Amino acid sequence: MDKIADMLVAIKNAGNAGKESLTVPYSNYRADIARALFQEGYVKSYSQKKMKKGDRLEIDVLYKKDKSPRISYVKRISKPSRRLYTGTKGIYTVRQGFGTLFLSTPKGILTGDEAKTEMVGGEMLFEIA
Repeated sequence: MDKIADMLVAIKNAGNAGKESLTVPYSNYRADIARALFQEGYVKSYSQKKMKKGDRLEIDVLYKKDKSPRISYVKRISKPSRRLYTGTKGIYTVRQGFGTLFLSTPKGILTGDEAKTEMVGGEMLFEIA
């Protein structure tokens, strides 16, 4: 199973269901993605919760002023069965600039714009809008 896609779809579904927050199993990679989503304004907050059976990542869903969820579109690009990499020239805009492309680079999880300014390429993880 694709744990990153599961996390992204869980965030999208929690927003569509009107929930305030959700929890997913914790990993450093998921926490880095949650941090990047927080910095770009797609989630309200995130935190690590200690549990008896393992740590959990709690993510608070962000809503617009009209009470619709901030995340309405998620597309996983690089999958476990097919990894897709790109250089700086292959980074593109998502939904005419209304979405964001996230990449896993040697400098961490970055958006497409950040990767262009840092002049690094990497694995194209997902598009979100």
